Amino acid sequence: MNAKPRLAVFKFASCDGCQLQLLDAQDRLLELAGRVEIDHFLEASSRVVPGPYDMGLVEGSITTIEDEERIREVRRQCRFLVTIGACATAGGIQALRNWGRIDDFRAAIYATPETISTLATSTPIADHVPVDFELRGCPIDRGQLIDLLTAVLLGRKPHVPGHSVCVECKARGLVCVAVAKGIPCLGPVTQAGCGAICPAHDRECFGCFGPSESPNLVSLTGFYERRGTPRDSLMRLVRSFNAAAPAFRAESDRLEASE
Repeated sequence: MNAKPRLAVFKFASCDGCQLQLLDAQDRLLELAGRVEIDHFLEASSRVVPGPYDMGLVEGSITTIEDEERIREVRRQCRFLVTIGACATAGGIQALRNWGRIDDFRAAIYATPETISTLATSTPIADHVPVDFELRGCPIDRGQLIDLLTAVLLGRKPHVPGHSVCVECKARGLVCVAVAKGIPCLGPVTQAGCGAICPAHDRECFGCFGPSESPNLVSLTGFYERRGTPRDSLMRLVRSFNAAAPAFRAESDRLEASE
């Protein structure tokens, strides 16, 4: 009988939300646990079996020198490495530090800033080691995560949507908040996956699942600006959960430079 595939879950700089999505899968997670050996998942168990592992899930961004060293070891231990969530795939909300001065942040927050050792930036895992697959979201969608794990077990390609959040809005029968209510929304340039949660509550899409394929942000922000949205507001909208994703980063830098 073949041994079960070995799974490991690792955390770097993050809020743990994406790991909690896996735990929230409940019955589906129990079914999955019968198909794999979960040998390293500190969010769920203190049981740790040394690698190597067949598959590793990594949550969180790289923010310290120790992180840089540890992710290289994780990569060596994992045959197939998947980054999960906005932090791991694009630096996360903490990547907002990339536009500021880390010394100023330390001085404002910590009583003894000289004791805090950190990098000046928050960067995605793929900036440091090769990544085999990225699963986006803040947090990730647990259905997509279970499908990914199932796909790896069965040897098929994961089913990750390539369309934008606008398609999800249409599927739910939602009125477009940008057209009908004049709310600047990133739905047209954001990858689907959330089920259009925010537009369903008359809120703009904040880009939690990162940029969609070939997004035209210059056109979209230009449209909102012509309708009266201040440029600095558009910059803050683009510079959010996936601020360091290349397409969003480039557009936020352009908006800032042209103010």
